[in-house]
Amino acid sequence: MMHAVSIGLGIEVRLLAEGPDVSAATVVHDVTVGDYTDPETVRAFAAGCDVTTFDHEHVPTGLLRDLEAAGVAVRPGPEALVHAQDKAIMRDRLTALGAPCPVYRVVADPDALAAFGDEQGWPVIAKTSRGGYDGKGVWKIESAADAAEPFVGLADGVQIVAEEFVPFVRELSALVTRSPSGQAVAYPVSESVQRNGVCVETVTPAPGLSDEQAVNAQQLALRIAHELEVVGMLAVELMQREDGSVVVNELAMRPHNTGHWTIDGSYTSQFDNHLRAVLDLPLGDPAMRDRWTVMVNVLGGSVEDLPSALLHCFARDRRLRVQLYGKQVKPGRKVGHVTTSGDDLDEVRNRALHAANYLMGVPDA
Repeated sequence: MMHAVSIGLGIEVRLLAEGPDVSAATVVHDVTVGDYTDPETVRAFAAGCDVTTFDHEHVPTGLLRDLEAAGVAVRPGPEALVHAQDKAIMRDRLTALGAPCPVYRVVADPDALAAFGDEQGWPVIAKTSRGGYDGKGVWKIESAADAAEPFVGLADGVQIVAEEFVPFVRELSALVTRSPSGQAVAYPVSESVQRNGVCVETVTPAPGLSDEQAVNAQQLALRIAHELEVVGMLAVELMQREDGSVVVNELAMRPHNTGHWTIDGSYTSQFDNHLRAVLDLPLGDPAMRDRWTVMVNVLGGSVEDLPSALLHCFARDRRLRVQLYGKQVKPGRKVGHVTTSGDDLDEVRNRALHAANYLMGVPDA
């Protein structure tokens, strides 16, 4: 999706891909297939790039520091990216900045996790410090009897972070972009609907969020981007309590699933602004084109030939926008998304849900 933006700007994109069949490798013409954890592979690849950036957070921090020491422009840099890679480091830094966070503790073993739960009250949340995504590496621990579960098969160098259970009413996503020169823009705050740890839908702007609450969330995300010296996109995932207050759940320093609505719903998409930021070009307008925009993820279902379902989707809704990722359809896998916009939220949401459900083979209720 960032490659699509680069074409019109005349910017050449090279890709280091994990395999020849990953989505980006099917559209980018200059592809190197290799291991992003292998220093030699990454150094050789980066040597041919003016700037390197990422679509996930898992490239080892030490390797990125070596690239910077060799004069390679890494954006976001490792000193920023480590806060999206390691939840323990993130919690320490955000707490030091005064950002709202859950009560947390790094726990060394099941006894320490049980002690945390006894102090804070059950249930508690346990997370792996590194490597978790889409609900993986996260456990809701109901009692001390379950405290051993997160430690089973724990990889070397990975810690368990225990957090208080936050009784939130919904999740919000505050997206901002920051350039090396310090320019920054904030997108409207979205409500993110999760199911089984996976984002299934976003509604922008978040319904019922007051102007003051929205501005506070945007300012929080901008302050985190500034303090951590993020370059590119930053997604600050927030949990909102019943009283309207928020706590930071996760950080992502890349174009984010909760920002896919921006491709068709804003004047400048997150992919466009991420590319501009890493090249230190002036950032574009993040404002919305319509009153409401709804994005619904297409998860792998009973429809294997997704393009065959487009006839119905487009015939029913001429304003519908669809992005298919070229991935093999597997149950529950994100294989695309649909976006709808308009003035009536119920109507916009129903259009998006119908199209996504049709692409997943789910009949209308």
